[in-house]
Amino acid sequence: MKHRIDPTDVVLGMYVCGFGGSWFDHPFWRVKFVLKTPEQLARVRQSDVPFVEIDDELGAGPAAQAAADEPERTSAAQALDSDRRKSGDCCAQSPAKAPAPAAPNASERQRARALVSRSLKVVKTACQDVRLGRAVRLGDVNAVVHDVIETVERSPRALLDVLRLKRKDEYTYLHSVAVCTLMINAAVHLGKSAAETREYGLGGLLHDLGKMGTPDEILNKQGRLTDGEFAAVQAHPEFGYQVLAQSEGMPEVALDVCRHHHEKIDGTGYPFGLAADSISEVARLGAICDVYDALTSERVYKSAVPPLEALAEMWGWKGHFDQHLLFKFMQSVGFFPPGLLVRLRSNRMAFVRTPKARKPATRLLAFYATRENRPIPPQEILIQEDLANDSVVAFSELAAWHPADLQPALDLLTPEELDAVARLNG
Repeated sequence: MKHRIDPTDVVLGMYVCGFGGSWFDHPFWRVKFVLKTPEQLARVRQSDVPFVEIDDELGAGPAAQAAADEPERTSAAQALDSDRRKSGDCCAQSPAKAPAPAAPNASERQRARALVSRSLKVVKTACQDVRLGRAVRLGDVNAVVHDVIETVERSPRALLDVLRLKRKDEYTYLHSVAVCTLMINAAVHLGKSAAETREYGLGGLLHDLGKMGTPDEILNKQGRLTDGEFAAVQAHPEFGYQVLAQSEGMPEVALDVCRHHHEKIDGTGYPFGLAADSISEVARLGAICDVYDALTSERVYKSAVPPLEALAEMWGWKGHFDQHLLFKFMQSVGFFPPGLLVRLRSNRMAFVRTPKARKPATRLLAFYATRENRPIPPQEILIQEDLANDSVVAFSELAAWHPADLQPALDLLTPEELDAVARLNG
């Protein structure tokens, strides 16, 4: 049974299923979870929401509040005070950690399919509004972002798997939902706040609305575009920006992503030819999520590219993306292209290898201990989805290493993997 209680009455063990007030204002990026830590408890109790909704069938009920002792309250408050002092921000919160991309079960896939169906209707309506010159209904699209955040928190892989199966004729609409999901997943991995995570998701959902001003025959054309057709495509970020700017309350982040997600680090992008630090982090991430989903999707004029192949292509486009942010994106989706040279949490250097058939684990060949600063006998490692045994934490340039240290590992790679090493480090 669900109950609405005052934030000061919550205790550890309660299952939170909602917050009163605006969902932009509550202290967590997720809204359905069990309160497990004093830090979580303190944030809820000191938030400005009018009430907290709990479910006593999934956690402790209202009666548990009376049994809560004072030391627990003090510990929670002290933890929050300490966190605030360290951050220098009275509203600070610990960075959210990206959930491990656990394999989705049947129920999660079913929920994901239902969410995709709902989102498709909302995005179609938003596109129709743009075609008719109306402002975007911010409440409707915010609700989609909220639902995507919930799903990413439970099982990001389920939603991404469903979205990868979108039909060709639905691409225009579901591409936006996919980019929204990828943006939220990456924002969580990057430790963004609840408000930032929502705005990143909204930017992803609305990034391509400007294409409603581009004729379908150009968007779906098979073959090379003429100069005039390409100019029409290049106009869509600014057109989308102008449309979104008419919607009251539209966050600056969403406007930024819409206007700048086709800019490139080397300054060769459009519409303004911005370069490097002139492009915001969120717009750089929008570019990565946009291209990744486009490459891995079936289109009327091309076949889908497998995720590892897509990431390898993107890594090889020098000057196109922020490589450090692209690597963070790889971490968020749990895919690393074969041939990449990486550092592990266990302080070992390794080459990413081609995964074995029907096994999702990241396959690596470790060959150097960075803490001891010495080569080690090459050893194959499998990074499991729960990241319990080890994880990939950084990438490295091949040129930074002495050939003698690399050679024992290179000798064990297949010809295809050696080609991948050369391509990624060319």
